[in-house]
Amino acid sequence: MQSDISLHHITAMAAISILLSVAVAFLLHGLVYWLGTRIVRRLSVEPIILPAIYHPTRWIIVLTTLAAGVQPLTLAPQIEAIWSIASKMTFILLMGWLILAAMRAGRILLERRSDITVEDNLKARRQHTRIRILYRVTQFIVGFIILSLMLIAIPGVRTVGVTLMASAGLAGLAVGAAAQPALKNLIAGIQMAFSEPIRLDDVLIVEGEWGRVEDIKLTYVVVRIWDDRRLIVPVSYFLEKPFQNWTTKTSDLLGTVFLYVDPATDIEPIRARFVEAVRSNSRWDGRVAILQVTDHRADALELRGLLSARNAGIAFDLRCEVREAMMHYLRTEMPQALVRSRHRIEAGEGFAESPTRPSAAAG
Repeated sequence: MQSDISLHHITAMAAISILLSVAVAFLLHGLVYWLGTRIVRRLSVEPIILPAIYHPTRWIIVLTTLAAGVQPLTLAPQIEAIWSIASKMTFILLMGWLILAAMRAGRILLERRSDITVEDNLKARRQHTRIRILYRVTQFIVGFIILSLMLIAIPGVRTVGVTLMASAGLAGLAVGAAAQPALKNLIAGIQMAFSEPIRLDDVLIVEGEWGRVEDIKLTYVVVRIWDDRRLIVPVSYFLEKPFQNWTTKTSDLLGTVFLYVDPATDIEPIRARFVEAVRSNSRWDGRVAILQVTDHRADALELRGLLSARNAGIAFDLRCEVREAMMHYLRTEMPQALVRSRHRIEAGEGFAESPTRPSAAAG
């Protein structure tokens, strides 16, 4: 016996009324959206949530209208079963779309309240990092729930799930063992949102590479290296291995400039010139500018200059410019301070004594 999946039970008048109801739903949704946008703009508020939920709400209204129009109709059992499953799955999918779109709009609103482009952006970076990580985790959970509800709406899948309940323990162990790295990074991401070993735009040294945290995903972190390469690092790395974070508390940094001079050099003129070079540079933040002798070797003195700047990028440029200024000063004003190699040759050690020749006056 063949299943009846034809639509001969639906009259032309019923089909026309359903199509008209859907068209009216489209028009009403567009009108409400237009009014909402006008109200938001009159309040001088940038519309973010309304454009984000425009498409999912439109199709939810259309589906609801279509379901209301089909409800009084008498359909064949096979058609009714297909419509019941399809409408439930579509409704769950559209509701998930709506929730994810609203979450994304909410994330944008929260991030715009914290300006990360200002000079002192520590608090803003902390908020951006926490919002970004929690958004990724919530996005994963919502997606998992949506997929589960869609599968539960299918009677066959629901039956299979009940049948496999007896072996759920072994299956769970197997899946857990296979997904251990992903679950490890997921849990590490949640932990990192509150412990905050790193934040967005932090300056790090990871695996010997200097870079900034460009983005924090659900299971990995994107570090933009100084030459615009991208270093992809698992989230768990920052909870298990040591790394350098130059902007944990503040973006202010101390930079160093090393100079090597002759041991007989007078240090005071070099110290005065270093402080002058730092203070005359617009990149200096006015905190630290000192020069000290940090090592003494047989052939040279090591001078370490300390200087401060507002952030790592400015500190690097300041170090380079001050180093160039000091090398120019030593080369032009104090050439005697440049490192020399000294060798003392004793008679009979470096060269053999040449034989004496008899003088011409000797008879």
